[in-house]
Amino acid sequence: MKSRLPFRYLEPTFCAGLLDDPVLLVNVRPLGRSILVDCGQIHHLAKRVLKSIDAVFVSHAHMDHFMGLDTLVRHIHVSPRTVELFGPPGIARKVAAKLAGYDWNLTESYWCTFRVSEVHPERIVRFTFPGSEGFPCLPEEETTREGTEIFRNDFLAVDADLCDHNTLPTLVFRITERPTFWIDEAKVDQEGLVPGEWLRELKHRFYRGRLDGKTITVPVRTAGDTVAQRIREGRELFEAIRRSQEPASIGYLTDIGAGDTNLATVRRLLAGVTLLACECSFLAADVAKARTSHHLCTADVSALAREIRPGWLLPMHLSKSYNTKGHLLYRELTLAPETRLIRLPEHLTPRPLLPGEFPGLWKIAE
Repeated sequence: MKSRLPFRYLEPTFCAGLLDDPVLLVNVRPLGRSILVDCGQIHHLAKRVLKSIDAVFVSHAHMDHFMGLDTLVRHIHVSPRTVELFGPPGIARKVAAKLAGYDWNLTESYWCTFRVSEVHPERIVRFTFPGSEGFPCLPEEETTREGTEIFRNDFLAVDADLCDHNTLPTLVFRITERPTFWIDEAKVDQEGLVPGEWLRELKHRFYRGRLDGKTITVPVRTAGDTVAQRIREGRELFEAIRRSQEPASIGYLTDIGAGDTNLATVRRLLAGVTLLACECSFLAADVAKARTSHHLCTADVSALAREIRPGWLLPMHLSKSYNTKGHLLYRELTLAPETRLIRLPEHLTPRPLLPGEFPGLWKIAE
């Protein structure tokens, strides 16, 4: 999965099997940090992986998407930093309930803070949970939503929109790589520009969002093959010499009903994503079960993928009623020629130990 996908900054890893709780880890290579999409069972992730997580995006608070927050807290609560968590309306109350279930009488001043953002249709409501105070829920601010973006750093942006899962709000996510500083040498030559230190300065401004309204002095070839200095506006200069590129993106979709409003929201948010991680909970013959439980079946996913046209499709979150029958899902999916299918093993999480296996692990001191 890692070697085939055309990402420059992002390294997506689906840390679960077809029948396991869905867990998508996205490593941001330049930062050496990561984000986590959904947080069900994550006990199989190494501590150093969990400590690399800067932000968690929870689709909804069903146990198989949210229970792993306890594991995350267990490993990072003593880290002196702020961890972001985004979820649908009401997620702050659920985080508060989890954290209030433990005693925090031995807190230290350097413990981490959780910053929880509830994504509502027209606003984002934020709360903080400072570890130094025992993780109380403190209201922070409420801001108006402008568009679908909810998070960004220097290398990615996360957009989200609300669908429903039998009246329960659930978030659909799109993670997009930020544009890169990619210069077309032919365009540089066409502009008569002489490469030099100004390119380094332009790159510096690009990654810090300081192109607009700023000028930069560049060397330009003139008649007689002489070089003169010209002043160019930063944004205009970059647009004149940049190489065209379509930023790579990841779509994440789970636990929605196949209603018209949901599907319209998904098509609008996830059209043309590079990689689509999409629930496929039922086979086509069990479409009635899919409708009753407000999930998607293979026919739904096939139709949706042919409209969205991702480069790669990763079907996930198959119902556990299909144990040992996961191969049937891949037979039923019918995709556009340009969409490649990623197959998962049925299980990746470790098998629990049985009581009879423990004595063989004991060692009695002589």
